[in-house]
Amino acid sequence: MRRPFSKNLFKCRFLERFLRPLKRAGNADSDSIPWLAPGATVFCPLRGLCCGDGSPGNGPKLSFSTGSEKRHFRLREGTSLTRTGRFLLFVLLAGATMACAETPDRQPGNMDPSPGIPGAAEGGADVVGNPVAQVRQDKSWEYGPFVNYGNGLGNRNDFHFLSAGFQGGKPLTPALHAGIFSGQFEFGVNIMPLWQAYTPPPHEATFYSPSGYFEGPDGGGTYRGVSLTPVIFRWNFLTQSRRFQPWFQAAGGLIYTTHKFPPDLLVPQGTPGGTSVWNFSPQGGGGFHYFTRAKRSVDVGVNGVHISSASLGDRNPGVNASIQVQVGYTFWK
Repeated sequence: MRRPFSKNLFKCRFLERFLRPLKRAGNADSDSIPWLAPGATVFCPLRGLCCGDGSPGNGPKLSFSTGSEKRHFRLREGTSLTRTGRFLLFVLLAGATMACAETPDRQPGNMDPSPGIPGAAEGGADVVGNPVAQVRQDKSWEYGPFVNYGNGLGNRNDFHFLSAGFQGGKPLTPALHAGIFSGQFEFGVNIMPLWQAYTPPPHEATFYSPSGYFEGPDGGGTYRGVSLTPVIFRWNFLTQSRRFQPWFQAAGGLIYTTHKFPPDLLVPQGTPGGTSVWNFSPQGGGGFHYFTRAKRSVDVGVNGVHISSASLGDRNPGVNASIQVQVGYTFWK
C-alpha cells in the first residue's frame, strides 16, 4: 500500500524541478502522488521521450534531504554473490584438476623443451602432431573473433548482455612449474565494437523520500555501446593433451554506452541525476582452447563480470554480477 505523499516533499528543489513538467502536463497535482499515467510522456535525458505504461515496478529506493544536506540514495536490494563465488571457484578447481590429470609424463619424445622441467629433450623435443605443445614452445601470438552472451544475477536477473569483438594475446613466459598449477603466463587484450544490454522497458517504479513513498518513471530498454578490455592476465595450465588447453584469467575493462547505464529514475533534461555513460568491468573466469588442427582452435570461456561506474554519475546502482559465456575461434602465429 502506498503511503501518503507529503507536501514537505516539495521542499526539495530537485523534486520541484522533477515534478514541474508532470504538473504542467496535467498528470499530477501538488497533493497527489506524482505517478506517470498510462500514455503520458516525460522527457528522459537517457532516451528522449519515453512512454510510461503505468505498470508497477520495483525500482531503486531514493531518498532526499533538504538545504545543503547531502542526498542519500538507497540502492535496489541485492542478493548475495555466494553462488557466483562458488561457481568461479568450481571453474578454477576443475581447470586445476584437469591440468593435474594431464601432467606431462616427462618422456623426452612427448614434451616441448620447457625450462625447468626434468626429462625435456636436449636442444628441443618433437612437437610435430602436438598443437598444444607447439604453441607453448613457440610462445605463439593468438588472435581471433569471439561472441559473448550472458545474464545478470540477483536483482539484475532480468538484464541480458550480448557483445562481439576481437581479442589477442601473447605468452610471456616459458612453462613454469607450480605443482598442479604449472603453466604459462599470457597477457591479452580485447575490443568489442558491439556491446548491448537488454533491460526491462521503461516503467513506473516505487521510490521513497523521508516523507514517504511515491511513484516515478524508471528508465529501461536496449542500451548500445562499445567495450575495451586492455588488461587480461591469463594462466594457461600445463597439460600433455594434444588438443585441450585449459586456462584461467582475470581482466579489467571499460564500457561506453550511448545512454546512461544502468537505467534508473528518469529526470528532466538539465536536472542533476542519473547514472553514467562510462562504466568499468572487472571480471574473472576460466575456459579452454580446443585445437582442431595446428595453430587453429575453438575457444569456450565463462566469466563473472561486474559493471560499475565507480560513482562517475550522480547514482551508481551498477550490475553487481553477471555470468557471460564466450565462444570464439583463434588463429596462432
